Amino acid sequence: MTHDAGPERSRRKSGAATIYDVAELAGVSPSTVSRALSKPGRISAATEARIRAAAEQLSFRINPMARALHTGRTSTLALVVADITNPVVFDIVRGAEQVATAEGYTLVIAESQESGATEAAAVQRLLPSVDGIILATSRLEDDAIRALAQQKPLVLINRAVDGVAAILPDVETGVAGLLELLHDLGHRSIAYLSGPTTSWVSARRWEHLLEQTERRGMGLVEIGPNAPTIAGGTEAWRRVRAAKVTAVVAFNDLIAIGLMQAMAQAGVTVPDDMSVAGFDDIFGSELIVPALTTVRSQLELAGRRASSHLLSRLSGEDPTEAELLSTELVTRGSTGPA
Repeated sequence: MTHDAGPERSRRKSGAATIYDVAELAGVSPSTVSRALSKPGRISAATEARIRAAAEQLSFRINPMARALHTGRTSTLALVVADITNPVVFDIVRGAEQVATAEGYTLVIAESQESGATEAAAVQRLLPSVDGIILATSRLEDDAIRALAQQKPLVLINRAVDGVAAILPDVETGVAGLLELLHDLGHRSIAYLSGPTTSWVSARRWEHLLEQTERRGMGLVEIGPNAPTIAGGTEAWRRVRAAKVTAVVAFNDLIAIGLMQAMAQAGVTVPDDMSVAGFDDIFGSELIVPALTTVRSQLELAGRRASSHLLSRLSGEDPTEAELLSTELVTRGSTGPA
């Protein structure tokens, strides 16, 4: 007895099963296998069950890139972040991944290293192989973001661009709560340690801090830009000391933690000598001594909502409005009376 060992029925040299192996085992055509595995519900339940059993027996998985040649879809989403080592990213990734996985999508992650040029290059590499992109804390120019949104469904996190869907923190409410706390504690001179010049959120926080301090008759000075890292906070200490303020609001918790470390080395006590507060409520902000007062953002929810918006776009909807997520002041030991 002879066996047809032609390429269409044979396995790859690696031993991986092909769609033809599944079709032969299930007793159907390769096109039926494709329909059953890529678009469930298009054939009878009994046939689909038989095909899936055969695929499981052969450990067969559809190659998303091969499927893309026929459907134009890879079932893959991209999440581009500014700094993968920043704890802010952890919860965003978790939230985005949960929604993507639940809908049968794979989430891939790329890092821009706080560089607009690196971010642009990473996105261009990803465009051919993903169905949509989430840009978290993007460092790209507005026009560049709009151009990308014309090529692929795109959602922003912590960045607003007209005509592009975005998930944003309620910066105004968070800043108002923090300034009310500091004012009630008697502080009248405050420094803001700003983040990168390309950070949309840093600029919005400064704007609202300026508005709130003017309204309350408080003094405010901006010190920056600063790297959004612990080292950035440590390096800012000399300028903070020269500003002769009683309280410091940092762009994020990492800068605040770095500043507190430098203050401790200089023999300055927090909050007796100076109060310090940050933004985001990252993991670790309550573990330092004293624990850090901060404005909490809903980072995991931001990731989930971004994925949901992207999948809505892929389903034919067109959500281009910004969605505002609430923020919450978390008062801890790093703030005290002036």
